[in-house]
Amino acid sequence: MTVSSTSPLRRRLALLAAHLVVALIALVVIGGATRVMEAGLACPDWPLCYGTLLPGRQMNIQVFLEWFHRLDAFVVGVALLVMAVASFVWRRLLPGWLPWLCTVLVFLVALQGGLGALTVLQLLPSGIVTAHLALALTLVVLMSGLTQRLLQPSADASPLWWRLLSGFALLGVVSQSLLGARMATSWAAQSCLLGGENCRWLLLHRSMATPVASVVLLFVVTALIAGGWSRRQWPFLLGLCVLVGAQVALGVLTLRLGLSQPGVTVAHQLVAALLVALLAALVARRPETSPTPLPVVLDDTSMEPCHG
Repeated sequence: MTVSSTSPLRRRLALLAAHLVVALIALVVIGGATRVMEAGLACPDWPLCYGTLLPGRQMNIQVFLEWFHRLDAFVVGVALLVMAVASFVWRRLLPGWLPWLCTVLVFLVALQGGLGALTVLQLLPSGIVTAHLALALTLVVLMSGLTQRLLQPSADASPLWWRLLSGFALLGVVSQSLLGARMATSWAAQSCLLGGENCRWLLLHRSMATPVASVVLLFVVTALIAGGWSRRQWPFLLGLCVLVGAQVALGVLTLRLGLSQPGVTVAHQLVAALLVALLAALVARRPETSPTPLPVVLDDTSMEPCHG
C-alpha cells in the first residue's frame, strides 16, 4: 500500500528520522571534541561514569564531553528502537523495506555501543577509534537517505549519472574523513609537524583532499549543466559548494595553527559530517513522479453532424 506524502504516520517517522540525522551528526562532532580535548578516558568505566549515571563531583569539561557523548548515543539508540517497533507495528501502511532497515540500524547502534566500550576498556586503540567513526558515518548515511525516501513516497528513479557522481562524491568524502580520523587517532599530524616523523598519514590526507573536492564540484557542475530536475536542486548543490570551500579553508587553517586550536579542529569535523549527510540525502533524492494525464474522451453524441 502506498501512502501519500501527507500521511501523518509517514510524516512523523520522517520527522523523527530528520531529528536522528541531527543527533548523529552531533554524536560525531562531540566524539571528535572528546578526542581533541583528550577526554576519551575522562570516564574510566563503562557504561556508567565513575560508577553513576551523572557524575557530580568529578564533573568538568572533559568528563562532561565523554558523559554527554554517551548520553547522545543512548538517546539515538532508544529513538531508533522506537522507530523500528513502529515500522513493524504499522508495516502494512509503510514501505516494505522500512522495518528491515530500521532493524539493521538498531543492530548498528548496538555494535557502535560495543565499539565505544572497547575504546574505553582498551585505552583508545587507533584502529577501534577509527572503526567507531566509520560506523557512525555509516549511520549518518543510512539515516539521511532514509529520511529522503520517507519524504518522497512516490518518485521516479534519479538519472544514472546523478547516482554515480553523487555516490562517488559521498564515498570520497567518507574515505577522506576516515583518513583524517586515522591520522588524528595515531597522533600522526602532531608527530609530523613537531618532529617530521610519521608523516605518511598527513601527506595522504592532504593529497586526497584535492581529488575529493574535485569530484564533489564535478557533481555540482554536471547537475547544473544538465538542467531540468537536477538544476532545480540548486539550493542543495550550493550548500555542497559552501561546505567544500569551508572544509578546505578549515583544513588549511588547522595545519597553519599546528592543531593548537581545538575549536578549528572540531569545526573541521563538523563540516565533514554535514557533507556526508548532505551527499547521502542527494544520493537518495529522486524526481517527483509526474501526474499521469487523464485521457480525453470524445462523446460522439455531443457532436453536431457535419454537412458537406
